[in-house]
Amino acid sequence: MTEGARLLVVHTWADLRPALRPGPRAVVMTMGALHQGHLDLVARAQQWRAAVGGQVVVTVFVNPLQFGPEEDFEAYPRTLEADVAALAGRGVDVVYAPSVVDLYPAGPPLVRLNPGPVGEVFEGAIRPGHFAGVLTVVHKLLGRTQPTVALFGQKDAQQLALVRQMVADLDLAVRIVAVPIRREADGLALSSRNRYLSAPQRTAALALPRAVAAGAAAAAAGAGVTTVRQAAWDALGNASSDGFETDYLEVVDPSDFTVLGQAWRGPALLIGAIRVGTTRLIDNAPLTITG
Repeated sequence: MTEGARLLVVHTWADLRPALRPGPRAVVMTMGALHQGHLDLVARAQQWRAAVGGQVVVTVFVNPLQFGPEEDFEAYPRTLEADVAALAGRGVDVVYAPSVVDLYPAGPPLVRLNPGPVGEVFEGAIRPGHFAGVLTVVHKLLGRTQPTVALFGQKDAQQLALVRQMVADLDLAVRIVAVPIRREADGLALSSRNRYLSAPQRTAALALPRAVAAGAAAAAAGAGVTTVRQAAWDALGNASSDGFETDYLEVVDPSDFTVLGQAWRGPALLIGAIRVGTTRLIDNAPLTITG
């Protein structure tokens, strides 16, 4: 356990329990390698605390359950010292940075949360088992931190939808707050994985936010689902010559991620995922379909 002027850093559940004061609490769950997108979540948590009082807790944990056998668990950046420095002075009371052994003392858990049908499409289809790992760790961290509100980024839209559904279905006493995507100056959605991109790869990666923006612009202009989808694909460009591979680019219902047809009117979500070299990037934009 380490303690600065206001920021307490704990690594075990035993040390976390006495650090949690009675009263309202906001939690921001991260895998570390913090960037401005994470700090936006922290800022929103601080705004919430300014209104109601209580504590802000940030968790830092690279969760092995949500990484597939071909994914980058070992290579995922671990920068706890820099993360704590970034959080200093931002109204965070406690950083909980457990080890794998602390969070899973008996080894990989035998019981994991089943994400259901929403967890089997798009990200769930491409990364089997990913959302079971995500929901399991989120549930454990909610149980350990006992927050009043938990803040999640809109960039991981399918994860956000599943967490909200888990909270509703399991009657968990926490409010889930979504925070909009933070983008870099060139439009790329902030991600810890952006650091893996070379300069040419970054140029190629800009096809994804370009496509998402084009689809969103079409929706704002009154286009229907089919036109929105086509506008996004047209802006994406030629993957075979532009240095990326497309996993998906689709317009879906934001509640259950079913693909929408032309007759749809109302809230929608444009989602996309591409691979640039060994780096996989996702992006999305909330829409209102009126045309």
